Amino acid sequence: MKKLLRNTLRSSWLQRAVGVLAAEYLRLVWRTNTFTFDPPDVYDIVEPQIPAIFAFWHGQHFLTPFIKNKGSYRAKVLISRHRDGEFNAIAVERLGIGLIRGSGDHGGAFHRKGGVGAFREMVQTLQDGCNVALTADVPKRSRVAGLGIIMLARESGRPIMPFAMATSRFIRLKNWDRTTINLPFGRGALVGIKEIHVPPDADAATMEALRLELEETLNEATRRAYAQLGRPGPQDG
Repeated sequence: MKKLLRNTLRSSWLQRAVGVLAAEYLRLVWRTNTFTFDPPDVYDIVEPQIPAIFAFWHGQHFLTPFIKNKGSYRAKVLISRHRDGEFNAIAVERLGIGLIRGSGDHGGAFHRKGGVGAFREMVQTLQDGCNVALTADVPKRSRVAGLGIIMLARESGRPIMPFAMATSRFIRLKNWDRTTINLPFGRGALVGIKEIHVPPDADAATMEALRLELEETLNEATRRAYAQLGRPGPQDG
């Protein structure tokens, strides 16, 4: 029975069905929430920085494909090669976002998980004038930014644009990243505070300082987004 269930969950037809349903559900959430933007001219600020690296926290990422709906932004998103990533990949493609398959640095598993190839593809994507979107967290360590995104900014010469999206109605899971499932028929907030530039000659100390700055900026953007909606953020329990 367990083997049958496992094989069913891994079947391509089920993964596609779940991915399509997830995409259409998120489209409903986006269309039925009234969003405010902080700052109000955030898209005018972002436009001159394109192509850019869009960064957000894991677990707060479900509505991020819709940032392109307020601008003509081409984008690709980094999604794990793990089988659980298949649902996300199908949903993201249905929402008009390109894919880069791979993971960040997981120590000894870095090459196996496609990290090197994914990094090269992200650099090339930015050179081709297309944005790259990815979560900033170190895997399984919520709201701790990794150095990988800083390395990407240094190598590509493109700015990091940290931002947060939140809705007034949601379900929050009690897992490692406090995954927030956005619900329809409410209000929403998108907050983008500032961009972060990484010099091409940044040494280890500079990169660590910028990593901490990214972490603090994402935490502040997340806190501000939920505060505008009068709701507790994931850091509040």
